[in-house]
Amino acid sequence: MAKVAREDVEQHLWQALDCGRFKDYGPNGLQVEGPRTVGQVASGVTASRAFIEAAVQAGADTLLVHHGLFWRGQDGRLTGWLAARVRLLMQHNLNLLAYHLPLDAHPEWGNNAAWGRAMGLMADGRFGEQDLGFMGPAAALADVARLAAAVQQAAQGRTPTVVAGDGRPLARIAWCTGGAQGFFEAAIAAGADAYVTGEISEPQAHLARETGVAFIAAGHHASERYGVQALGAHLAAHFGVAHAFIEVENPA
Repeated sequence: MAKVAREDVEQHLWQALDCGRFKDYGPNGLQVEGPRTVGQVASGVTASRAFIEAAVQAGADTLLVHHGLFWRGQDGRLTGWLAARVRLLMQHNLNLLAYHLPLDAHPEWGNNAAWGRAMGLMADGRFGEQDLGFMGPAAALADVARLAAAVQQAAQGRTPTVVAGDGRPLARIAWCTGGAQGFFEAAIAAGADAYVTGEISEPQAHLARETGVAFIAAGHHASERYGVQALGAHLAAHFGVAHAFIEVENPA
């Protein structure tokens, strides 16, 4: 197993993900400092206590996640659940690297790129705030039933929430993983016939019915499993370090 300086990994990911261009909800990059070298990376969607414990059992020295520990508007005090997570990381001398919007947006390793591939879609355009949304031709997924089946398969069998719109043939499909239901209007304005994301809120059902554009929600966690796996695989190929994805089931 190769070992590489943590600083080299940090710098590589910062540049490769173009982190500096994003206005994000929390800090990207190293959130908790552990060893100065990286040899065994465990990737996961969220830096939950269950994930940290599983990574310790797997012998990881560095944790790579999409959802880190620190977010805008937090109290900032290390108490309760946050203290418990940080304590685990510090006790076991683990690095925690977290990448939020930069990982959503990356054209190869990002959540949206990887989720699109899982559904059988290829993007040829962007939309929405900070160009986070992806859009492309429907190709073989030319009706809502086929698209919903592809979404369910990509979500490993989880049944999505489907608001079918007006049943029009699908020419253009837009998608953005996670909690991006608020991008629905931007997707409609960009010419989408259907929009796929992780979550649905009350207004989107009405908008789908009134505009005729289909809305499909696959689940926040389900739609954001692929990007961090692709990024971890990239680190393994680029630096020669070991990498394993750890799944922590989440119904959300």
